[in-house]
Amino acid sequence: MTRKLSFAIIFLLGFSFAANAASFQSLFAPDADLWARWTTHDGNSTKSIDHAPWSAFLTQYRHAGTDNIARVSYGAVTPESREALDAYLDSLSTLEISSYSRDQQFTFWVNLYNALTIRVILDAYPVQSIQDIDISPGFFSDGPWDATLLAIEGKEITLNDIEHRILRPIWNDPRIHYVLNCASLGCPDLSASAFEPSEMETTLDDAARAYINSSRGARVNEGILIASRIYDWFYEDFGSNEEDVIAHLRQYAEPDFATALMASDSIDSYEYDWSLNDAN
Repeated sequence: MTRKLSFAIIFLLGFSFAANAASFQSLFAPDADLWARWTTHDGNSTKSIDHAPWSAFLTQYRHAGTDNIARVSYGAVTPESREALDAYLDSLSTLEISSYSRDQQFTFWVNLYNALTIRVILDAYPVQSIQDIDISPGFFSDGPWDATLLAIEGKEITLNDIEHRILRPIWNDPRIHYVLNCASLGCPDLSASAFEPSEMETTLDDAARAYINSSRGARVNEGILIASRIYDWFYEDFGSNEEDVIAHLRQYAEPDFATALMASDSIDSYEYDWSLNDAN
């Protein structure tokens, strides 16, 4: 093979990869891979967890923008608020979460994921996107999701562990995707307060409805169905094919949108905005 031909092949492969980067990303989206150690729980436990410090942080720094996307005033976070956030995360890390009820565990992991994500952003701020925070180990790693961020019951934990090895496989609920926030504009909104077990079922439905009926979740333009890439990366959580995904969308769609979805049997394109959800 000549040198000129080799360069041509490399160029074409590089162009093809760039043009299909989103498709490649979907191929490598983490599977739901159960970490069985975290299935242990106490169904008789009446212990509860205090998430008030996380609610206080959200009340102060999480704001709804004029575009109806929840944003965070990262640049305005004071040293005192940062200390309070660190103390909250430290308090969660000291819990023997395996001795709690399943409902308490669910809100523990969801609140922990969102609070850790905020701390990751604050550690790197200012930054344009969470994808730019390359602290995960490995040559091909991207972003912070595989970096060890703290230990629970002596086990080192990453964001990917929480989402893909604990929440998704143990609870097996597609609505989980609507309550985890990755600090990006394309993601479902960061909640206005900490999640609590007594309200979780309603909260999950409300979060699904809010995202699906926003332009970030899905929309039909002149008969073309455009959906969040979440439904491409994790389609197996919503069913076995795109028709199942669309059925899921219809379940939570407002009447006019549900009617528009009736004419769709496939998703025409996917999109996602990784820009930081920065109020500043």
